[in-house]
Amino acid sequence: MGCALNALWNDTAPAATSYDPLHGDTSVDVAIVGAGFTGLWTAHYLAEADPSLRIAVLEAETVGFGASGRNGGWASALFPASLDSLARLGDRAGALALDRAMRDSVDEVARAAAGEGIDAQLAKGGTISLVRNRAQLARARAEVDHARSWGITDDELTLLDEAGARAVLDGTRTLAGLYTPDCAAIHPLRLVRGLAAAVARRGVRIHEHIRAVRLSPGRVETTAGTVHAGTVLRATEGYTAGLAGERRTMVPVYSLVIATEPLPAETWERIGLARRETFTDHRHLIIYGQRTADDRLVFGGRGAPYHFGSRVAPRFEHEQRVFAGLRATLVDLLPVLHDVRITHAWGGALGIARDWRASVGLDRSTGLGWAGGYVGDGVTTTNLAGRTLRDLVLERDTALTRLPWVGHQSRRWEPEPLRWLGINTGLRAMTLADTEERLTRRPSVIARAVTPLIGG
Repeated sequence: MGCALNALWNDTAPAATSYDPLHGDTSVDVAIVGAGFTGLWTAHYLAEADPSLRIAVLEAETVGFGASGRNGGWASALFPASLDSLARLGDRAGALALDRAMRDSVDEVARAAAGEGIDAQLAKGGTISLVRNRAQLARARAEVDHARSWGITDDELTLLDEAGARAVLDGTRTLAGLYTPDCAAIHPLRLVRGLAAAVARRGVRIHEHIRAVRLSPGRVETTAGTVHAGTVLRATEGYTAGLAGERRTMVPVYSLVIATEPLPAETWERIGLARRETFTDHRHLIIYGQRTADDRLVFGGRGAPYHFGSRVAPRFEHEQRVFAGLRATLVDLLPVLHDVRITHAWGGALGIARDWRASVGLDRSTGLGWAGGYVGDGVTTTNLAGRTLRDLVLERDTALTRLPWVGHQSRRWEPEPLRWLGINTGLRAMTLADTEERLTRRPSVIARAVTPLIGG
């Protein structure tokens, strides 16, 4: 492909700050394992609320090393569970409250970043999801009808006709498009590094290159010593399986991304995305893209396999077959990019709980807390998680702590080889569902069968 096998974000962010590793045992009030968005937002809001707290954030690699620094740059209101499934966790009012909290969190990300002087190159242009065949159109109309039944207004989700959709993004075979204003394009590594600098200024201790081995009440055992803490928070997402006793808590599934060279103004006039809208389409196997502040197009999607035993490794981030497929999909969507150079290609592991529902919680009897399972929708959800963990740690009874995802416990994943077979079969099913819809022009029977298994 002739591109650099590293994230575009690494090459377009200010130089990273190095944080000291841990040297021997230590004691703090709150120990947070993972220096990605979840851990750093939590540290930020805790330190802001109670400057007297002694807080340490422990990171096995470097700040933002995981999904926080490698994602596609969407700060969206998407939550990895439907309103119906959330209502089953509590009630209709709770589901709607979580939906509203997610929409508000998009603006909170922008507010907090600006307040800390972080230039995350954020642009709240919303999201366009193109509808490109008749089966997708039927599903899009059903999605809007369902949203209306929940009281979601046209201002929050609207079905654009062909002309309206093409005015936002002129993709091939476009019939219509769903648009929501509740999403911002961001530079994720700028945000996560800026957030780390902000919490360090508030006195939070960040320790890099320190691998947590086991979490237990009152302690984090690491490769360099033991951290004693009244509260221990797990914020490890796709790397959770590496902790003792957590092999089946969360599975890591890879999402891969490519980025183009900067595109000239005349090309953008043909493509659209004038307000840096993020974009996808209504296929089942997820794709996602954005226009960056320096006029590149970043485009990613699923398709990489799950690896036996919940393994993560650098080589899994570079599936040439998937990168080639992403480029072909992008050119099929936007033929004007046929001869454009791809300058960067990368990937990373996201975390999925067994019921595909994100959760946050704190067991007061043990002092152990957690947040994660974002299924790739974590840039905004981590912010909500951080504010919720703040309230839980400080024993506040707030609207956030009463949301239906709080305290939810997903069951454990099946042992191998069932886990490997089930996840990869599900990924393959989504590809087959898209093929089925192209051939039949009707909503997929395969997708309808699989949806209940993935949190629908």
